[in-house]
Amino acid sequence: MAAERSRRLGPVPLDKAGVGRVRAFFGLPLPEEHRLALAGFLATCQQLAPEFRWTPAENLHLTLRFLGQVERSLADGIADRVAAAGPRAFELALGGTGAFKRGRLSRVVWLGLSTGDREIAVLASLVEGETVSAGMEAEGRPYHPHLTLARARGREGAALPQLPTPPALEPWRARELVLYRSRPGRGGSVYEPLRTISLG
Repeated sequence: MAAERSRRLGPVPLDKAGVGRVRAFFGLPLPEEHRLALAGFLATCQQLAPEFRWTPAENLHLTLRFLGQVERSLADGIADRVAAAGPRAFELALGGTGAFKRGRLSRVVWLGLSTGDREIAVLASLVEGETVSAGMEAEGRPYHPHLTLARARGREGAALPQLPTPPALEPWRARELVLYRSRPGRGGSVYEPLRTISLG
């Protein structure tokens, strides 16, 4: 039975304590051409606002639900139930820049959506429901779809200068939901796909 379960779940990564735990989240990947187009934009923003940690282009994604440090089997179980619900593909398009603020200081810089905000919220609600059904605590805040570009280095935030206009990117069809593992690295976190759920 244990061997059969191991084959179904695949190899379980071990943390330093020898336990099959992962720091995981569900997200939608960006098309590669969108990443490449945003790489130059992010480099310019980094020069203009060094008080922020700008996301490497290869890490860009739309987060649906952060799980935190959990057992790999728990994360896989949530992914199984989300896949069984048969989520559908939908169209997305990125919008303008915005920021989560504390007073006049910005803490998180992001790109919003001009298309697909309702559809991504439905998918996020499905993931949230299955996460809570698995025994995890519900999110305390309403879901706000966005593409995180940067986080302030200081805990209180930082003043955000005028940023250039982001590149105009074509809409795309979201066909995959990914369960990612976040691994700490010298240059920041590295995101590794653990599971890919096809959106029909």
